[in-house]
Amino acid sequence: MKRVFTALALIPFAIYAIFFGPPWFFLLSAVAMALLCYSEYSNIVAAYGIEAPGLPGAAAGLVLFFDIAYVRLVALAALMLSLRLRDLVNGLAYAAAMTMGAVYIFGAWRCAIDLRAVHPNWLLFALAINWTGDVAAYYVGRAVGKHKLAERISPGKTVEGAIGSLASAALFGAGFAYWWPAGLSMAVWIPLAIVTNAAGQFGDLTESALKRGAGMKDSGTLLPGHGGWLDRLDSSLFTLPVVYCALLWIKP
Repeated sequence: MKRVFTALALIPFAIYAIFFGPPWFFLLSAVAMALLCYSEYSNIVAAYGIEAPGLPGAAAGLVLFFDIAYVRLVALAALMLSLRLRDLVNGLAYAAAMTMGAVYIFGAWRCAIDLRAVHPNWLLFALAINWTGDVAAYYVGRAVGKHKLAERISPGKTVEGAIGSLASAALFGAGFAYWWPAGLSMAVWIPLAIVTNAAGQFGDLTESALKRGAGMKDSGTLLPGHGGWLDRLDSSLFTLPVVYCALLWIKP
């Protein structure tokens, strides 16, 4: 029940930020989401015995909001900051964790800003496909799920649930195309929806693997019923870049 109430509380905020909020409001919201996710990611890194990227990593990640091409500078900054570590044997792991976190989290939210700039509906598509897919995976998995999808990573997920999620994505893509075709045919929308949904499922599994490796159940405790912000947004961190890159390719 806590999970439902939390989701219901977040939906109005998301709708306002995507469709009605001024650009500065959405930018601040994206920055806030990125910082919250990165803080939890930093804690996961620390649980691996690697020095947490913390504020220096967050500062480096914020650079990507100016231009995604600055990722080159993020990598250089991470390597330079690793020189201050007392035990240099940990330098490479620290630099890698900082750079990956910046690209993984801040890079994804930069894509959210770019998608909204193209049209808010593209951002809605990249986010909502996770919401529908999660619901389908849950109910299909509970009803007919028998085969574990990735038991070592997330024991509760089933192959049947994953297939149900993909099927719901195909229907969602068809419905979205009917509501807002954006100059694309069904032959484009449906595969795009399926690929985006698959990316979101990998995003969920990836974050679960990071937590399991760190010996953590949740990335945080700020969202009742969900855990942390990274737990709630792990799928979106994969779907946002996938939809943005797809747009660069199909150029609607």
